[in-house]
Amino acid sequence: MADALQQATLIVDALQKVRDEALHHGRTVTEKGKGIDDHQVHAERLAYLATEVEAARALLTYAQAAQGQGDTEIGEMALGFAAEVGHKLLGQADIHLTDFGFAETFLASTLGRAEVKAAIRTGAHESRFRQIGRSVMSSRGVNNSWLESEIALMTRDSVRQFAKTEVSPVAEQVHRHDELIPERIIQQMAELGFFGMSVPEEYGGGGMGNLAMIITTEELSAASLGVAGSLITRPEILTKALLRGGSEAQKKKWLPPIAAGELMVAISVTEPDTGSDVASVKCRAEAAAVGGKQGFVLNGAKAWCTFAGRANIIALLARTNPDPRSGARGLSLFIIEKDTFSGHSFEMRQPTGGALQGNAIPTLGYRGMHSYVLNFDNYFVPAENLVGEEGGVNKGFYLQMAGFAAGRLQTGGRATGLAQAALEVSATYANERKQFGSPLGDFQLTQYKLGRMATHIAAARQLSYAAAPAMDKDEAAAVTAAMAKLLACDVAVWVTQEGQLIHGGWGYGEEYAISRYVVDALVLPIFEGVKPILELKVIARTLLA
Repeated sequence: MADALQQATLIVDALQKVRDEALHHGRTVTEKGKGIDDHQVHAERLAYLATEVEAARALLTYAQAAQGQGDTEIGEMALGFAAEVGHKLLGQADIHLTDFGFAETFLASTLGRAEVKAAIRTGAHESRFRQIGRSVMSSRGVNNSWLESEIALMTRDSVRQFAKTEVSPVAEQVHRHDELIPERIIQQMAELGFFGMSVPEEYGGGGMGNLAMIITTEELSAASLGVAGSLITRPEILTKALLRGGSEAQKKKWLPPIAAGELMVAISVTEPDTGSDVASVKCRAEAAAVGGKQGFVLNGAKAWCTFAGRANIIALLARTNPDPRSGARGLSLFIIEKDTFSGHSFEMRQPTGGALQGNAIPTLGYRGMHSYVLNFDNYFVPAENLVGEEGGVNKGFYLQMAGFAAGRLQTGGRATGLAQAALEVSATYANERKQFGSPLGDFQLTQYKLGRMATHIAAARQLSYAAAPAMDKDEAAAVTAAMAKLLACDVAVWVTQEGQLIHGGWGYGEEYAISRYVVDALVLPIFEGVKPILELKVIARTLLA
């Protein structure tokens, strides 16, 4: 393992030099990010490059820490992943040398250096991944990776037990029949404190920080993305917004029942004609007195509001400055109270005449929560439900973005959990399914595929785990969370589809869970910032600024 770690370190050090030089040139070309839209293709390339290098470093750092714990395989994974990233970047840089702004001599002295290229060849060799793949099959793909913290280990074990005994048995039923999450799952998760893990103790939460929350999300998502894996993401987004900009009275009112699981939360930002361009939100909130009470009247449509039917409250971004030229500076964040509904459509009518209608959008996967189109017609919200109260007027965009950073971090965990589930069922199938007189797992290509799947999952996991404490210390470290989301979601899509191919024809049938994992994974690169926007407007913009 020591030799593998030395070679991985050699590659990662070279990768970081190339990344730093590429970003330096990118800042010059884009005028510190102002001209990203004139260089979108290369800006996306830079964002992904930086993400993969960050993941390679995170996996290497973890492997170095784990080497004393008897985990010999993780060093092989660190070398394998670093080698694949190095090979990819060397080819990209050579082809797009002018875009990167590299001199031939610079490339030759970093990734092109003889000992670095030798390490890349060694690390990327198929025998390494086949060896990892054989180990994956012997363990049926189960993730028992070393965790430094006892709390983290206890969290993983307890949540995994809950997920397997309570969530997994209902996952297929909910998916196939597009049902709502069973109430008993919500109640059990509330009793276990899942909804308040990162809410400060002073507001009734566990104050456990982001790592415990990510591990919980990962294990729940391995059982079902729709039934349990995404349930704690929505309250997490609102929690971060309230902690960032809510008044003390609002924190005391909303955070304790959210942490206790008494209030289910939905998030409403997207509109039928407005997706990633959040600053173009049109749903209006106009100051008004209704029934003798001061507040705002909402009018307009929203789309893709997940869990809106069952939710008790909706965190909604609306335009309080009617001038469209105000953009992001004219938006405010509201907490909308409503009754709970269990069906695929609902209507909420207020005594004062306001109405809220919702209709669920049929989706390929990610079922259990339902995503709605909403229509607000003179729907009244009291002034005290404006996050930040008077001081929160026109500050909603910034509060919402703070919440989204937490959502992206959680999505890194969600994607990793889903990919892990696909690895486990694929390893099990490869052990049991025989073709041409032998188990699938005896074939070199199966071993190679499983080895690469496990390696990329490990990289996504460690990038997400590294982002968690970084955000605990400084929520401005949101770019690392965005990177974790970007990489983990792509890994989940690829791993689930590779797993489906290992299953062959049965992978296309609903009899095997892999078919559910495939369609669930497709949503991951879309929500919490669709992939191209995440790359350009979040990661590239931050790195090049």
